[in-house]
Amino acid sequence: MSLIVGVDVGERRIGVATASDGGRALPVGTIARGETVADDASAIRRLLSGDPDAVVVGLPLEASGIEGRQAALTRAWAAEFERAVGLPVSFRDERLTSHLAEQRIGPLKRGRSGGPPSGTQRRLHRERVDRESAAIILQDELDARSAAEGSAAWAAT
Repeated sequence: MSLIVGVDVGERRIGVATASDGGRALPVGTIARGETVADDASAIRRLLSGDPDAVVVGLPLEASGIEGRQAALTRAWAAEFERAVGLPVSFRDERLTSHLAEQRIGPLKRGRSGGPPSGTQRRLHRERVDRESAAIILQDELDARSAAEGSAAWAAT
């Protein structure tokens, strides 16, 4: 069975999603960034139910499509992660994934008695957005691979 992991790497948290054998990407969890990339790799492995075959990392391109500072930081993290886990890492444009994730899960709930949300509510909501973003990134990659395979098969006939 093939297991692919999708990650949304942020400054504080990493959202994680998985898909197996051509299935749909599902959010798995959100981890706090560790002191090292090796710490991140260990925490991600603990979330998984099997050994992954590949990792897809969301690449935070700027609105214009160019790679800025955050994309460079993400590429550096991914290079270290690839060495730490010994798995192939690919990238997928992650523009608008947080926005789409927020649309999927809905707005942040109000606090008690209709007041502002608590710090815990805000943290849990951000964690949910991060793992949903990872699922969107991974699903985009799976859909692109499927379309490419379909095009290749159609061209071969």
